[in-house]
Amino acid sequence: MTAPVVTPCRRLAAEAIGTAALVATVVGSGIMADALSPDDAVALLGNTIPTGAILVVLITCLGPLSGAHFNPAVTGVFALRGEIGWRLALGYVVAQVAGGICGSLLAHAMFDLPMLQISQKLRTGGAQWLAEGVASFGLVAVILAGLRHRPAQIPMLVGLYITAAYWFTASTSFANPAVAIARAFTDTFAGIRPADVPAFILSEIAGALLGLGVAGWLLAPGTAAAPPTERA
Repeated sequence: MTAPVVTPCRRLAAEAIGTAALVATVVGSGIMADALSPDDAVALLGNTIPTGAILVVLITCLGPLSGAHFNPAVTGVFALRGEIGWRLALGYVVAQVAGGICGSLLAHAMFDLPMLQISQKLRTGGAQWLAEGVASFGLVAVILAGLRHRPAQIPMLVGLYITAAYWFTASTSFANPAVAIARAFTDTFAGIRPADVPAFILSEIAGALLGLGVAGWLLAPGTAAAPPTERA
């Protein structure tokens, strides 16, 4: 039996729904964690675990429909690789940004907060911009290496990477322009001032492009895996 074709409309819907769910989890878990604990480290942990977990779920469930990018930087990487057309890629980006903003509004509604908010949370400086570049570099490298060596493990690899990157980056690893934009619309634990968003986005794009270049060299076609004795 021939598998049904996934139409562009369904792909765009999957990207919008997935990004909305991701941002609702990031913002909602941040609100909950901040309300339950005065300790910033505990609150960050309460924000981290749900984010990593929801990524595993969303990529597993929506990956077969759209590829589960949920991230304009990732979509751009696949467009540059010729694995998605630029017209559809632009649609993905619009769906991701719109879905992300809706995710912030949904989180506010679930916690009975004013739905429309503008963040006042300062997130700027060279260390945070470098952190966003590193986070995006790592995310793209993990995705491309995972697709090459362990495609079935992509949901777990991405979820675990973001879980770790929350803690080893100064920025708590947004690594996603759509998420950065959406988090400007929440004046809660997960927020970021709108004025700080452009530098985050530029850093994320730069990191993603560097990840594409480095991973492309490391994983060049025809590169054989090392024998087990060498890997050990």
